[in-house]
Amino acid sequence: MTTDGVIDEVLNYASIRGSLMRQKALVMCTQMLREQNIQVIPYTPELRQLGFTLYENRPDKGYSFTDCISMAVMRQMNITEVLTGDRHFQQEGFTIIF
Repeated sequence: MTTDGVIDEVLNYASIRGSLMRQKALVMCTQMLREQNIQVIPYTPELRQLGFTLYENRPDKGYSFTDCISMAVMRQMNITEVLTGDRHFQQEGFTIIF
């Protein structure tokens, strides 16, 4: 499971790293969208509001807005483990399996 925002971040990261990196990122993201075993959660107004709320409620944290939405989705889906190197998820009570 991932979100639209994570796909956006991958493409944004690759955008200034040369044409080869841009192409590889595009291929990877396109494959993720087509993969039946990967669910890409689209941003909705309700999901965006959940992200705003978490973002607002954690002024002492450096959570990105994309992370806030990912955390909200994880809570909604009762997901407790996350594949990331981002310690913010651990601060929020998730188990990192990196």
